[in-house]
Amino acid sequence: MDKKFLEHIFLKHQNTEAVPQTKEIADWAIKLIRLLFPEQAKDFFRSVDEIEGEFWNLGNELKFILNATDRCKDCDLEQKTKSFTEAIPELFRILNTDVEAIMKGDPAAKSEFEIIRAYPGFYAISFYRVAHMLHQLEINLIPRILTEFAHSRTGIDIHPGAKIDEYFFIDHGTGVVIGETCHIGKNVKIYQGVTLGALSVDKDLANTKRHPTVEDNVVIYSGATILGGETTIGTNSIIGGNVWLTKSVPANSTVYHRPEIKVVENEATH
Repeated sequence: MDKKFLEHIFLKHQNTEAVPQTKEIADWAIKLIRLLFPEQAKDFFRSVDEIEGEFWNLGNELKFILNATDRCKDCDLEQKTKSFTEAIPELFRILNTDVEAIMKGDPAAKSEFEIIRAYPGFYAISFYRVAHMLHQLEINLIPRILTEFAHSRTGIDIHPGAKIDEYFFIDHGTGVVIGETCHIGKNVKIYQGVTLGALSVDKDLANTKRHPTVEDNVVIYSGATILGGETTIGTNSIIGGNVWLTKSVPANSTVYHRPEIKVVENEATH
């Protein structure tokens, strides 16, 4: 093998900072989610003090991960860890609204236990909500690692920068894409294959709102594609399957795609 190539790879290894593996970072988030929702995996705790100690341990793990991955030199990692830990009760509250939305919105859901344990939508939303909290604290890299881990497990791709309000429901979920600058209101339901994306991927637009706004009480059915930072789906609207939208829709609208389908009956063969 070419010597210069090998030297180049060797130098990359010398100049790249040590970063915890994706699995280590994901395991931290899984432990946090399971502590909040023992329906996923129940550990035995003998007292409230032990629960408190586990949250303290998770805070220390987060601080270690931050120290290994955050590139900024003057970051107050102690304060960021403290801010995240103090926000965990709000994380728990909003995740419970998501469970409630799924329970009310899915006739197939038999129990909250089933939703928490088995639903890929709740799994992806859980990781997104943890990642978004970290993103709001201007923490680098980790939020994206977390949402991409959930993406690899569920097929649901939610950027940690997206702003998603409470009572959020992703049904089935495979192929859902929610872009970085999306704003999604309360009580929104999205089916599989929905894309909330950008009209342009020009790098010059990195700091602009490129993705749609979806207001409260909207349902978006499977295969719909909604693009553009100036595109707003108004409150109480329904977006049908396979719709392609690049313009805003007023409140209380129903938008649908009407394909032409022909059924031709074959002649009987003898």
